[in-house]
Amino acid sequence: MKNLFLYASFLTLLLASCKNTNEQASTLEDQKQKVVDSMNLVMEKQRIIDSMNQEVAKAEKEKEVVYVNQSSGSNSTATTTTKRKGWSGAAKGAVIGAGVGAATGAIVSKKKGEGAIIGGLVGAGVGAGTGAIIDDKNKK
Repeated sequence: MKNLFLYASFLTLLLASCKNTNEQASTLEDQKQKVVDSMNLVMEKQRIIDSMNQEVAKAEKEKEVVYVNQSSGSNSTATTTTKRKGWSGAAKGAVIGAGVGAATGAIVSKKKGEGAIIGGLVGAGVGAGTGAIIDDKNKK
C-alpha cells in the first residue's frame, strides 16, 4: 500500500511538472508573438507616417510654380506659390448636412441603418442646396 501511494504521488508529480513546462513554453511563445505583433504594428505606423510625409512634400512641390522669362535674352527665374482653391460652400453644406442627417435619421428611426442612410441622403441634398445659395450670395 505504501509503495502504491509512492508510485501514485510520483506519477502525479511527474505529470504536474510536464504540464507546467508546457504552460511555460506556451507563455514564452505567447510573449514572443506579442513582441512580434507590436513590432509589426510599429512598422506599419511608421510606413503610414512616411507615406503621409511623402504626400505632404509632393503637395508642397506642386504649390511652387517655376517659370523662365526669356523676353530680353536673359534667363530670370521667379517662384510663385499658388493658393489652394478649397471647398465650395455647396460641398461643405453637403458634408455637414449628410452628417447631421445621418445622425438624426439613426436617432429617430426604428431601423437605425435605414434611417441613417435616408437621413444622410436628405441632409446632403439640403446642405448642398443651402451651400449653393450661400455661394451665389457671396459672388454678388
